[in-house]
Amino acid sequence: MGEPQLPEWIELLLVAVFGTLPLLWMQLRRPFYIFAILGIALKPENLTEQQRKILCLIKTKLNPGLVLLSTLLLVIVLWQLYPVASLFPNFSGFLPQWHSLGLLFAAFAFIASNLFLQIPLSVLPVLVTNDTDFAGIEPLPLEQIKQDFTILGVRVNRILPHDTDN
Repeated sequence: MGEPQLPEWIELLLVAVFGTLPLLWMQLRRPFYIFAILGIALKPENLTEQQRKILCLIKTKLNPGLVLLSTLLLVIVLWQLYPVASLFPNFSGFLPQWHSLGLLFAAFAFIASNLFLQIPLSVLPVLVTNDTDFAGIEPLPLEQIKQDFTILGVRVNRILPHDTDN
């Protein structure tokens, strides 16, 4: 039941393609809106000027390069991990042993790993920008935020409650 039905290189290619292309396409076209968490997104009109400057930094020309580099890095890691996967047959013993289901699970796990690497990397330009350069950045206009970013989740006025002790 769990035996390969396709040559290994085709299975690896399927996991790599389905685990990278959707997220890669989205991140290159309209990157994730970073002011969101677990299906809840801060309304763009509630962003501070500083937060809109951060979004402006995410839309720099460096971002596509980081996205492509991280995708390539993870495909190389996948290439190295794929032969080792057969050493752990009992790890997934509680799941149905259909090979196609295993490939689908691997593709979803791989897209999740891409997601959890690409989003933090997209914030890297913010971390390396000095205060003087940051102060000179024009905040991203509200209408451009909605056009340029993928905003997933229910839009709320704030994600965390205000601190009332101050």
